[in-house]
Amino acid sequence: MKFKDLLSGFVRLHILHHAAEHEVYGQWMIDELARHGYKLSPGTLYPMLHAMEQKGYLRSRKQRDGRTVRTLYRATALGKRALTLARTRLREFTGEVMKD
Repeated sequence: MKFKDLLSGFVRLHILHHAAEHEVYGQWMIDELARHGYKLSPGTLYPMLHAMEQKGYLRSRKQRDGRTVRTLYRATALGKRALTLARTRLREFTGEVMKD
């Protein structure tokens, strides 16, 4: 992903946004992020999900479907508060950078 250092925050916000709405899993997030122009490999996304869980923004649970085990992630109360703050900051930022 070009400009990874700058855009990784947007990726995390996308994850929090969707995880606040419903449970998400890695491949679904990779596909969803690709729709928005972010090309992430599992080797990039999964450490990000794990780090967000360790920091308390996400919680996970395992779901078995036959022989397949999928890890589902959902935003925690802390993650939802962080998302609310990020939305406020994002509105301020976009208002500033979108001025003519």
